[in-house]
Amino acid sequence: MRLTSDEESVLRVSGSNRGGRRGTGGARTGRRRRGAADRRPRPAGERRLPLRTVLLVLLLVPSVALVSLWGLATYELGGEYREQSVQHDLKTTVGPLNAALFNSLERERRLTQEALASPRASRTALIRQRAVTDRALRAFEPLTSADTRDGQRGLAAAISRTVRVTGRLAQERRAVDTGTADEDRAFAYYTEAIEAGTRVFAAISHGANGEVTGLSEVLLDLNGVVDMIGREDAVLARGWASGRLSAEDYDLVVDAVGTHEYLLKSRVAPNLSAEESRLYTAMTRSEAWKTRVALEERLQAADGDGIALSPARARQWRTATDASLARLEQLIGVHSQVSNAAGAAAVQELRLYLYSTAALGLLAVALVVLVTWRLTTLLRRRILAVHGQAQDLEQRLPRVVARLEQGEDVDVDAEVPELSPARDEFGQLSRALNLASRTAVHTAVRQAEQHRGFERLLQRIARRTQLLIGLQLKKLDQLERRHEDPQVLEGLFDLDHLTARLRRYEENLVILAGGQPRRRWRRPVPLLDVLRAAQGEVQDYRRIEIDVEGRPWISERAVGPLIHILAELMENATAFSKPPAPVEIKATPVSRGIAVEIEDRGLGMEAEQYEAANALMQAPPQMDVMTRADDVRLGLYVVARLSKTLGLQVELRPSAFGGTRVIVLVPQDLVAERPRPVPDAAGGPPPDDAAPPSPRHRHAGPRPADGPRPADGPDGLPVRSRGQAMADVTAQAPAPAGPPDPQTGPAPLPRRTRQASLVAELRAPAPPDPTAAPAPPGAPARSGATIGAFQRQSRKNRAAGARPPAPGTDQPEPLTTEDRG
Repeated sequence: MRLTSDEESVLRVSGSNRGGRRGTGGARTGRRRRGAADRRPRPAGERRLPLRTVLLVLLLVPSVALVSLWGLATYELGGEYREQSVQHDLKTTVGPLNAALFNSLERERRLTQEALASPRASRTALIRQRAVTDRALRAFEPLTSADTRDGQRGLAAAISRTVRVTGRLAQERRAVDTGTADEDRAFAYYTEAIEAGTRVFAAISHGANGEVTGLSEVLLDLNGVVDMIGREDAVLARGWASGRLSAEDYDLVVDAVGTHEYLLKSRVAPNLSAEESRLYTAMTRSEAWKTRVALEERLQAADGDGIALSPARARQWRTATDASLARLEQLIGVHSQVSNAAGAAAVQELRLYLYSTAALGLLAVALVVLVTWRLTTLLRRRILAVHGQAQDLEQRLPRVVARLEQGEDVDVDAEVPELSPARDEFGQLSRALNLASRTAVHTAVRQAEQHRGFERLLQRIARRTQLLIGLQLKKLDQLERRHEDPQVLEGLFDLDHLTARLRRYEENLVILAGGQPRRRWRRPVPLLDVLRAAQGEVQDYRRIEIDVEGRPWISERAVGPLIHILAELMENATAFSKPPAPVEIKATPVSRGIAVEIEDRGLGMEAEQYEAANALMQAPPQMDVMTRADDVRLGLYVVARLSKTLGLQVELRPSAFGGTRVIVLVPQDLVAERPRPVPDAAGGPPPDDAAPPSPRHRHAGPRPADGPRPADGPDGLPVRSRGQAMADVTAQAPAPAGPPDPQTGPAPLPRRTRQASLVAELRAPAPPDPTAAPAPPGAPARSGATIGAFQRQSRKNRAAGARPPAPGTDQPEPLTTEDRG
């Protein structure tokens, strides 16, 4: 069995109402439509972000930007502070150690030159100075492992070069002691080592702080002055012993004098502080400094070739130079303290600035974030309030529609009261939503009233059409009794069957319009008769095989709706199974009632369609007929609606034959007990033919009966005779024993027996019809409406001629579709 066009439409309606059920074809269709609508390209200007995203952007963008700026500024200040702090620490650590090594090498250079110029002179001072230099070198060598990543640029290379050059110090000393090194070699080596120390001074003088760098450069120049004076002293030291200077030595002395004078006058003196200027002035005005300067002037004024040096001048030079170097070292010490203090103050000031900036920046970030969060929260609350009004409208409108569907009156002012919102933009939006709510509710009320009026009109038209159909059925019955022409009867039977189906379709229209069918029974009816009545409303009824176990009876209030439900399901089974495949109907009493199984051998359905159909049977949706005006696929909805009203359980399953198996469970409260049999007129027991039937009843179209028939048509089917009804379609007679007679052919087809389908209580003798004549030999075959037409008319006649029941007894009512309350 497959779903008819009626049922597929109902599935779509059901799936759209339930929304979340999986496997519903209609729900998938709705989602596909909505998905297709959502996937339609939008212009770039119409793309919208969710509200939460917009508010988060408003909160996060300024907050993240401010936090980023604060973090970057703090990081930069922190890096600068760390750099200056490390540079200051390196300067205070490396500077003194390098100065000690620098001064030691200066003195050792002079003493070495004196020792080489006078080999016989005492070397006690040189040995002592070498020990001082070794101590200074051992203190300086660990600086090679110092962390200088954040220190001054080039400091690590300068320290490494100094350690590398001083590493040859022991070798050069041995050369001096053994006499393998002359004065020039020793002078060149010590000068190279001192220059390495000068590069260390130059490296630590260039820092991140400009003020400290300026002070450090003055200190570098002062050490350069010391180096030039020491270089001049070393050159003169090797000339005092011989009393003369070579031209090369003279040039070295003159260059050294000119260099330290330039450094003092041009670079040191203008950059000294007040206290340092006083020291500088005292140094330059001292007798020792003047003596040394006078001796230097005499040397510069003398001829450069073979300058004579006297021992007296050597003593004056020594005294003046030592005193001048002492004053220079004093000035260097004072300036180093000033430079270190300035560096420490700069580091302290930068640290304070870093902490204050970080704290103020953090406070500003927190304030901005808090204010932004508060504003976005207020904005979100107001937007959510407007959204709540929209949701309230979304929830209120279905409730109003549901109340209107139940026939209640709805007051628009009570459902949507007037609001008094603020006068800003959100207030305007709230007023617009309130106006939209009132308009929507008012429109819903008006449409519901129009819909109810349309349903009432539709039901009224359908009721009138049903009356006309009933009159048409009566007229057809009269014509069938009046005419004997086979061709006319065949046409009348076809019209009768079509009219019966039309009546069912009109009942469908009534049900879809919110009404209920009016076919009513006043007494219980056997289930077999219910199944046969449903079979009579199916076009291809010959393929339907009915098998009933026992003889159950159906309550009078369930007969009409159950006939309608079974007829719809039988019609569906025959429509979607290929002829001549049979459609099997089995009815079996179960613990909770009666189970009627309708099984076909068609193509079946998909698993999702079964799931959707069963979900529809459980919860049929409320349908608006006006919205489905162009859709006639509503049969399954009618089944679901009637089943819900009666409390029936309908379930669709796959069949073992590949088709569909429908199980209709009639609950126990709709199952009636069989009425007690009525005794005959003489008060005796019921007739024998009123005995309980056999446990199982099968019906698959006309069946053979006992005795000969009045006449048969060309195709072997029974023909209609006045006064006789086709009761043998329900009363099964035993088949004749033995093989068929070869003279007469196969066993005759079933013959209609008067009152064979009635219960014993309704059987009564009918007056003979003297005008009845046997059917002509050429009677045509019966159409699909023969059974339904014969049953209706014959039962009506039998019911009219039945004996009245005895007082106090219950008499079952025959199953006649003409009984409409």
